[in-house]
Amino acid sequence: MRTLKEMAEKEVEASAGGGMVKVVMNGRQEMKSITIDKAILESGDVEMLQDLVITAVNEAVRIGRANLDREMANISGGIHLPGMF
Repeated sequence: MRTLKEMAEKEVEASAGGGMVKVVMNGRQEMKSITIDKAILESGDVEMLQDLVITAVNEAVRIGRANLDREMANISGGIHLPGMF
């Protein structure tokens, strides 16, 4: 299905900590890149960095799933098919 392939190739970006951590993920929920602001590294606060990475990754996954759900609803005319996405 062409749309599923297109969705798998689309990228979403999410950030946490006011942009201190940015994550780019594709539609297959594979992380393509992560950017960490030097300021957070210089602070030495490892726990905060870990939390920001988790938050950014989870947000990217959420955005990707929402995009897929929306696209699938458009394709199916809003009919929810059990076992499909």
